[in-house]
Amino acid sequence: MVLFGILFLTLIGAFVNLYKSWGDHERMYSAALIVVLTVCGLPLFAFVRIFPLKAQDRAIRAEENLRHFAMSGKLLDPRLGIKQVVALRFASDGEFVALASRAAEQNLGPNDIKQAIKNWRADTYRV
Repeated sequence: MVLFGILFLTLIGAFVNLYKSWGDHERMYSAALIVVLTVCGLPLFAFVRIFPLKAQDRAIRAEENLRHFAMSGKLLDPRLGIKQVVALRFASDGEFVALASRAAEQNLGPNDIKQAIKNWRADTYRV
């Protein structure tokens, strides 16, 4: 959130600078360049935040799919969304398969899944 705030304030400052240098051709190029670079920084900020989380969600899905297969001999139900699978990772081995089946059949939300867990399994590797 700090980086987003800095980028947002930089964007405001860049537009103010561009406005103030509108008539001065010597300053116009550098002011426009600052605006362009700041605008390019915003999607870069979003990608830097989103891509690692998506990769981690894919890893969690693969881990929980393997866990489910090892316990039941079947892959996770394809009706389960990524948020449901991420919530299921906290379920202990004893309740994981039944809770995954129930979550798919009843379309439980992530919070409902977490509330249904009786024996929590810690996930200390999430970034």
